[in-house]
Amino acid sequence: MRLLISGASGFVGSALVSRLVRRPNTEVVGIFRGPPNRSGDSFNLAALIGNLDPDQDWSGMPRNSDALIHAAARVHVMKDAATDPLAEYRRVNVDGTLNLARQAAAAGLRRFIFISTLKVNGEATEAERRFSADDAPAPPDPYSVSKWEAEQGLRELALRTGMEVVVIRPPLVYGPGVKGNFQEMAHWLKRGIPLPLGAIRNQRSMVNMDNLVDLIVTCIDHPAAANQTFLASDGEDLSTPDLLRRTAAALGKPVRLISVPVWLLQTGAAAVGKTEAIQRLCESLRADITKTRRMLNWSPATSVEEGLKRTAERFLRETRN
Repeated sequence: MRLLISGASGFVGSALVSRLVRRPNTEVVGIFRGPPNRSGDSFNLAALIGNLDPDQDWSGMPRNSDALIHAAARVHVMKDAATDPLAEYRRVNVDGTLNLARQAAAAGLRRFIFISTLKVNGEATEAERRFSADDAPAPPDPYSVSKWEAEQGLRELALRTGMEVVVIRPPLVYGPGVKGNFQEMAHWLKRGIPLPLGAIRNQRSMVNMDNLVDLIVTCIDHPAAANQTFLASDGEDLSTPDLLRRTAAALGKPVRLISVPVWLLQTGAAAVGKTEAIQRLCESLRADITKTRRMLNWSPATSVEEGLKRTAERFLRETRN
């Protein structure tokens, strides 16, 4: 079996490489933006070099590969410096993705696995509701709009070419080496900074890297995955205070939570231009993975505790000083 992984040096892509290079009778080809830094699992990895641009020539792509896992993207950023963020997201995540997919289909690729985002479903869920894979999409920002448009383009390409398409929409992904907001939260907890988040009563889905990689690997050759959309999660939703407590426990640190009313948090955040950040902390965003479990006979094997433990161990090693 031959598998291609775009974004092979990224957070998700490198975890996939680590898993798949150990799979028997499997040739893995990493797709990189530039010559890869040869270390660890990527040392003996075949490489295909190119940018995720609309006019990139992918003629060097191996023919008749079994699957391409597309983990490369222009990712969501809180403060986008682009003059027209939606246009830039579309250039990479839509036009660049579809250019890659069209050339892959022409090269005889059997299955294209697209890593999308739960935010295609919407910004937040209310009360006890969860988003399902077949809900009407409602992407709230340029990043999720670009992902949804790419999904639609891939579906059309699948109809025209016969190449199978699988879409996976994960929520927040965490695991060893995670950056961004999760890493910032871990720094707060390690320093023992009091956090005014004790009164939040939300529920949010997350997925640790081991579970996401396991789901992607399942989708490589599962016959029921063809031309389907699946949501991912750990199967357990956490409130923001619960996440802080359990992450602090994994770090071996006490957590200091102050119960400030949510309305006051929102007012203060608006005053300093942090509305989007506080929304992420206060609102619920839940994924229903019933379809994923049923159609693929898949369940998240790694618990939240174990996922946080592995994440914390790596974080502590990297921040020892």
